[in-house]
Amino acid sequence: MEPLAWVDEELAQLERADLLRRLPPPLREAGAVVELDGRRILNFASNDYLGLASDKRLARAAIRATEEQGLGRAASPLICGRSEVHDALEQQLVQFQRTEAALLFPTSFAANAGVIPALVDRGDAIYGDEKNHASIIDGCRLARAERHVFPHRDTGALEALLRDSKKYRRRLIVTDSLFSMDGDLAPLPQLAELAQRYDAMLMVDEAHAIGVFGENGRGVIEYFSETDPLLESRVPIRIGTLAKALGSAGGFVCGSASLIQWLANRARTYVFSTAQPAALSAAAAVALDLVASQPERRRLLLEKARVLRQRLQELDWDTGDSASQIIPLRTGTPAGTMRLSQMLRERGIWAPGIRPPSVPEHESRIRLGLTSAHTDEMLDFLVSSLQEVRGSVGL
Repeated sequence: MEPLAWVDEELAQLERADLLRRLPPPLREAGAVVELDGRRILNFASNDYLGLASDKRLARAAIRATEEQGLGRAASPLICGRSEVHDALEQQLVQFQRTEAALLFPTSFAANAGVIPALVDRGDAIYGDEKNHASIIDGCRLARAERHVFPHRDTGALEALLRDSKKYRRRLIVTDSLFSMDGDLAPLPQLAELAQRYDAMLMVDEAHAIGVFGENGRGVIEYFSETDPLLESRVPIRIGTLAKALGSAGGFVCGSASLIQWLANRARTYVFSTAQPAALSAAAAVALDLVASQPERRRLLLEKARVLRQRLQELDWDTGDSASQIIPLRTGTPAGTMRLSQMLRERGIWAPGIRPPSVPEHESRIRLGLTSAHTDEMLDFLVSSLQEVRGSVGL
């Protein structure tokens, strides 16, 4: 028997359930408008929230760094892969996040997958929100600690679990700050209070919030700190990405100097990964400067998202508890979701359907990702197109 025959059988089963993923056609560029199959199409699938991925200033910084430093780093950071460009970005992140130290990872997935097992082991416990990102979930699986999952944003259920936590050596609460598929915010003040009460570490992944939330764009921690001034001091482990609002690629961790030194010794995805190209760090450094000097980008983005959510809700679209630039249109079934996505594509809108396992069963949706580059006319066209096609998919 062919040893991989089972793969075809499993793929056929996925197709029958409307869950088979196929690689999409390549897009020639990032941005609010992209070229797809030779035609211009509006892009509502991007995480390029501030419109920086195609910014020429980032590109020029990357080119300069490549000319000066070369492309690949050829080794892990602990061997010879860490350059002065990486060091400068880490220091910039320290200033941005107002922590003692920072550490760059090849991706934010690698950051989560490496940091969590470095913090907890056998005899410890992890407490995670059920809708945490896959990178957090996989980091928890890699750790040999006992895992506890609490219902989405349910701090009462989390506290019930923590009451029985004294038997563990260490306790880690881990959550996204802005959930990538629902667009809602974690109750960070309440989580920080529980962490303090039950002597637990609190780790927050700000991947989708960096550059967007907070007066200075530091994320949801900063956003909630406007009413809870002690919150930032009560979140000792902060994960972020350079790949979304900052328009580059890579991940980072910010925290105390001792935490960062520990991770440089024990986070396997840092120790055993080749350092990211210096070009990416150089581009991210420019993006951080733009986050500081152009706050109107994030203010405009969040205002557009607020207005769009309101318009969609008035038209009886289910947007869940979204409070951000991520707006889900819950459709329920995979088949209906993919029909809606295809009909939008035919009208010139790129908005892929999201199905299990990316979301729970019966929660398939179109995930709209807004950017500051989307114009009012683009949003009008999106709303009118949704209304034109909704009857055809039974919504």
